[in-house]
Amino acid sequence: MSNHDQILAKSSKNGETTLVSHLLMVKRYAIEAAQHAGLDPMIAEKGAIMHDIGKVSPLFQRVLHGYRPSPLEMKFRHEIASLFFLDGVEESIRPQIIDMIVAHHKSSFNDDRELGLVDLDETYGDRAFEYHATEFENWSNEALGILEKCGFSIKPITRKEAYASYQYAVDYCKSRAKGWSEWKGLLIGADHMASAVGEVSDKIPKLFQKPDVTFYNRQHQLYPLSLILSDKNKKHTFVKAPTGAGKTDFLLKRCEGRIFYTLPFQASINAMYERIKADLGGRTDDIRLLHAISKLVIEDDKLEEKVIQDKFGSSIKVLTPHQLAAIAFGTKGYEAILFDLKGCDIILDEIHTYSDLMQSIVLKMVEILDAIGCRIHIGTATMPTSLEEAIINILGRQEIQYVDLDPMILESFNRHIVHKAATFDQLYEVICQALDDKQQILIVANRVDNAQALYQVLDDLYPKIPKMLIHSRFKRFDRNHLETELKEVYNRSQEACIVVSTQVVEVSLDISFDLMITETAPIDALIQRFGRINRKRNKDTIGKYKPVYVIAPPDTETDCLPYSMEVLQCSFEVLPNNDVLKESTLQQLIDQVYPTIKLIDINLDAVYADHRWRLAELSHLPKSALIEKFDIDSVSCITQDDVNRYQTAFSDERILIEIPVSYNSICFKKLSQLKIGSAPFIVPNMAYDKEKGLDISLVSVENYDVNHQMI
Repeated sequence: MSNHDQILAKSSKNGETTLVSHLLMVKRYAIEAAQHAGLDPMIAEKGAIMHDIGKVSPLFQRVLHGYRPSPLEMKFRHEIASLFFLDGVEESIRPQIIDMIVAHHKSSFNDDRELGLVDLDETYGDRAFEYHATEFENWSNEALGILEKCGFSIKPITRKEAYASYQYAVDYCKSRAKGWSEWKGLLIGADHMASAVGEVSDKIPKLFQKPDVTFYNRQHQLYPLSLILSDKNKKHTFVKAPTGAGKTDFLLKRCEGRIFYTLPFQASINAMYERIKADLGGRTDDIRLLHAISKLVIEDDKLEEKVIQDKFGSSIKVLTPHQLAAIAFGTKGYEAILFDLKGCDIILDEIHTYSDLMQSIVLKMVEILDAIGCRIHIGTATMPTSLEEAIINILGRQEIQYVDLDPMILESFNRHIVHKAATFDQLYEVICQALDDKQQILIVANRVDNAQALYQVLDDLYPKIPKMLIHSRFKRFDRNHLETELKEVYNRSQEACIVVSTQVVEVSLDISFDLMITETAPIDALIQRFGRINRKRNKDTIGKYKPVYVIAPPDTETDCLPYSMEVLQCSFEVLPNNDVLKESTLQQLIDQVYPTIKLIDINLDAVYADHRWRLAELSHLPKSALIEKFDIDSVSCITQDDVNRYQTAFSDERILIEIPVSYNSICFKKLSQLKIGSAPFIVPNMAYDKEKGLDISLVSVENYDVNHQMI
C-alpha cells in the first residue's frame, strides 16, 4: 500500500501539504513560466517534480514531525538528497535540472550558514553524502513512486548511482561561470507560487499575460503629452514634464509587454494601483500591488489576489524601487526577480535622486535592467541633467524616445507663488487668514519628530479645526486609515483644515490643497511637494496661482538630516521669493543645486559591472548593507500591549500592528526584541499615540509599563 499521503512537503505548522500535491503545483507553474520565457517546458516539468523529492528522506520527515536536531549534528538539506536521482534524466539536461534543484533555498557555496552543497562537501567530504543518503535503499523506492504519481517515471537508483550523481553536481557547481541562472529563477518563482496558492490555485489568473494598455492612447488638450504619439521604433523612454502633463498615461502607452511601475512611497503606490485598477480593471485581471502591507489593501474576499501579490507573473506590478534593488546586489532570490523582470517594461516614475547612494543604485539598476532586455521608461519633473545624461549613456540615445515640452506650453503649468520665511513662527498670521478663508493647508516637515512637534503646536492653537498628522511611524493599520481619510475626507473638504505630513505625500498622490508651508528640502523634493498644491488642472485653474511658503534650512548639519546642509541651503537660495515659480526654469534650478553627479562606487557590492556578471551562477550573497541604507524604514516595532497579540497572530495581522522605523533611530536604545515574524523591537505603550504615531523620544527604559510581562 502506498504511503504517499503520509509524505509531507510542509509541516502542519506551515499548513500541512503532501509532497505529491506540492510537486504537482510547482510543476504547473514551472511549465507556465517556461512557456512564457521561451524555455523547454519538458525540462521545467522534470526539474519541478524532482526539486523536492529529497524530502521523502526520513531525516527530513522527522523534522516536520517535531524532531529538533542537535546544534552539533549535520544539517539535512533536502535539495542535496534530491540530486541523488539525477541519473534518471538524460545527461544532456542534467545541468538545467541541477540549476533548478541545488540552490533553490541556499547558495550552493559561500552560504551564510555554510549549508550549500559545496560548503557541506568541503567541510565533511563524503560524510555529507553518507549522511544525506541515510536509509537510501529504504526510501528511494517511495521517492520513485511519488515521481511516477507526478508524471515522471525513472528507473530504480542504486546507492552507487546516487553517489555519482551527487559528485557530478558538486563538480558542476564548482565549475560554474559568472552569471545568473534563469532555470534557478524559474524554479524559485514556481516554488514560491505553489507554496502560496494552496486552495485558491484554481482561481489564479493566467500568469505572464500582457496587459492591454490601449486605453492610454486617449487624448486631451489639457494634457499635452497625450497628444504625442508613441514611437514604436524606440525601445526606451525618457519623459521630462511637470505634474499634470499626462506623464503616467504616456509612460503606460509606451509599454509593449508586462509592466513594473515603480514609485518611491507607499501612499503614491497605493494611489497609482487604484488608478490603474480603475482604468484597466475590465481589460486586465492581474494587476498587483507590492509593499510592506500591499496584501492588506486588497479586499478581504479577494483571497486569490492576496496570496500572489509578491509572486512572479502578473500583467502589471506597482512597487517601490527598493523592491528591485536585490538584482543589483545578488541577495537571496535575486534570480527569481530577474526571471520575472526579463524582457518586461519597467517604468521608473519620479525616483528621488537627492542622495549619492540613491543615484548610484538607480544607475546600477538601469544598467542591469537593460542587460536583461527590459524596456525602460523614465518619467520625471525633477531629474538633474548630469544624472539624465548618465542614464542616456547607459541606454543609448538612439534607443530612446526623448520627450519634453516647449517652454510656451510649460508656462501654462505655472501654478505656485513662492514665499520665503526665516522661521515657522513668522507664518501664524498666514495660517489664521487661510483658516478664516476656509482653505485647506498642507504643512510638510522633513523629519517625523518635527512634524509631531508642529502638529502639537497647531492642535493647541486651533483645537476646533479638523486636522491630521501623517508620517511613516504609525502602526500600519492606522497609517492605512490615515491615507484613506487624507484622500477621501480632507482632500474633498470644503471647510478649513490642516494636514501636517512628512515626505510621504510628495509623489503621485492625487491630493490638491490651497496652501503649503514646508521646511526646505532638496529642490527636486520641493518641486514634488509643491505638486500637492493647486494640483487640479482645468480651464478654471490654468493661470491661477496658490502660495507655498518655504522655511529657511537649519544652520547645523545635524538639524538638516536626513539631507545635506549644503543641498538644503542651495535649494533655498535658488528659489524665487514672493514671485511665481516658473516651470520653464525648474531644470535650471535643479542643475544649480546638482551641477554634477556624486556617485558612490558600488561595483564591489554589485553583481554586474563593466557589462559583466561578477557573481558565480547558483550562488547569492547575504543581505547587502547598501540595501539596508536604501530601505529607510528597515525594521519594525510593536507596543507592549501588542506583544501577546503579535505572538498568536497570523502574518497579515502581525503586519498591521507593526510600526516601521529606521534601524539607526533605535539601535542604541537596547530594546527587547521578539524572535518571531519580522523580529520587532518592543516599545513602551506611552511612546505610541494613535493620533501622533510613535514618539522616539519616549522610547526609553523608564517609560516601560513594569506591570507588563516583557519577553
